[in-house]
Amino acid sequence: MIINTAKKRIVLDLKNTEQTAAIGKALSSEIRLDILKLLIEKASNVSEIANIFDIPLSSAALHVKVLEEANLITTQEKPGVRGSQKLCGIAFEDIYFNAFKHKNELDNVKTYEFNMAIGNYYDCSIAGRCGIISEKTYLGVEDSPYSFYDNNRFEAQLIWFGTGYLEYRFPSYIFKNNRVAEVSFSFEVCSEAPGYQNDWPSDITIWINDHMVTTIYSSGDYGDRKGKLNPLWWSDTLTQYGKLKTITINSLGCFDDSVKCSDYTVDTLELGKEHYISFKIGVLPDAKNPGGMNLFGEKFGDYPQGLKMNVRVDHEGDRKD
Repeated sequence: MIINTAKKRIVLDLKNTEQTAAIGKALSSEIRLDILKLLIEKASNVSEIANIFDIPLSSAALHVKVLEEANLITTQEKPGVRGSQKLCGIAFEDIYFNAFKHKNELDNVKTYEFNMAIGNYYDCSIAGRCGIISEKTYLGVEDSPYSFYDNNRFEAQLIWFGTGYLEYRFPSYIFKNNRVAEVSFSFEVCSEAPGYQNDWPSDITIWINDHMVTTIYSSGDYGDRKGKLNPLWWSDTLTQYGKLKTITINSLGCFDDSVKCSDYTVDTLELGKEHYISFKIGVLPDAKNPGGMNLFGEKFGDYPQGLKMNVRVDHEGDRKD
């Protein structure tokens, strides 16, 4: 069995030093290189890796963690005789390192930031277990899609649902008379389980201008510790925090964090065609892992932001037609 069969290109540079260093660390071990060779041939669980390389199970788990954190492999929990095991698969095809990218970006480059409150969605379609809370209280009635049309929904700091989507619209005026080199969207997200379940996989899909650009794999609904920004009244038995994800579109394609996820570019997505850029996030009812989603605001979870769009402009006043 092979998991995550779509292999992507990983693009590195000296600007995103955290990701570059993580991959450098992952590739600096001969045993981890051998594990990658194994996973190219077949998906394997942690016990199998430990047996094949004659290393302790704890060491195999540590090597897998380092490779997963570097986005070199994907993991998926699978039930086994002695409890669940992580099934590991290769996640990339090649790695491209542009050492001069940060230097080339210094001239005639400007970045614009647009922040969107998570309650400021333009449209939605919600089903299953769902709800919205502000910093102080629940908004509307829990598990009722009617709550998503509450007059106070703009105060939302946490939104959750089983299946469906939220659509946000960002202004696109920056594309007028400017050459846009890159657009990125960042947000904190996780799965949605009753209470919380750290092992609760979900496939969270992203659409940009109605094009499906990627599906994010979320391994769980995280609640093993208090979210760094959570209000005191929020119960410890519920969702606490998510993972910060960044979707980037440039001339090379579309990237889920640093891993290429599709061939869509700034031009092919026609980001400047309308007066707005549509960003849609949700869970399909027929997803392989329909584990719902939680979306975090600036005062909830671990990261002090809602949904953020960054636009990098090269050569202002010189639009590329």
